[in-house]
Amino acid sequence: MLSHLRPAIALTVFFTILTGLAYPLAMTGIAQGLFPAAANGSLIERNGTSVGSTLIAQPFAGTGYLHPRASASNYNAAGTGATNYGPTSATLIADVTARRAAWEALNGSPAPIDAVTSSGSGVDPDISPETALAQADRIAAARGADPAAIRAMIEGAVQGRTLGLYGEPRVNVLLTNIALDEAFPMPPAGN
Repeated sequence: MLSHLRPAIALTVFFTILTGLAYPLAMTGIAQGLFPAAANGSLIERNGTSVGSTLIAQPFAGTGYLHPRASASNYNAAGTGATNYGPTSATLIADVTARRAAWEALNGSPAPIDAVTSSGSGVDPDISPETALAQADRIAAARGADPAAIRAMIEGAVQGRTLGLYGEPRVNVLLTNIALDEAFPMPPAGN
């Protein structure tokens, strides 16, 4: 009986070490060597402090910033997910209606679809160019900047389709907000 168990135990230990330790360590090492920024979460640092990731949305509520898509998980990357409400859900309809009213009151223009619907993950870091450009006048007013200059900056931040084929053109909210802070600093409070 032991002659039958010994190979099974040996193979279990071997493959546990191979697939549970050696392979993950090798892939981590390769990723760190070839793509260090991506392997470490695509973190953005300013003055030695991490301010966010280009892969995970965070809330921006100030009038001088691009606002991300709504989040069903309150921008919590540890518990991402959508609401799973169907198109006839009264809760979904009420949420979208409230977001639309808030958007239009804040921006003074009709709300693009991704401005009123939450992302599937709850932490989508990108918005459509249309949604970003629709916020330009509000951002310009809050920063005391020329709206055309804000629009030009947003247009310059548009990322095309991946490999020219996949996805849609998009604007990364965090990167654009950092660029806005650098090019058009917020005026001091009280001015």
